[in-house]
Amino acid sequence: MANSDSRFLYTDDDGMLIVMCPADKIDMTLDEIKDKYCPKDRPVYTVDKSVIPTDRSFRNAWTYTE
Repeated sequence: MANSDSRFLYTDDDGMLIVMCPADKIDMTLDEIKDKYCPKDRPVYTVDKSVIPTDRSFRNAWTYTE
């Protein structure tokens, strides 16, 4: 599975859901990318990109429940 098939989800300090898209053209595993670029003081979820809505009309209202 390519890195770009996954997304990292976490909330920022304002409670906004952040969706991070890892790149394929990087010599790092998903865990290494997560450790380096995602916050360590809050839960970060790794999900398949298919769970992300394609309609971005209400993206500021998105939430994620495990």
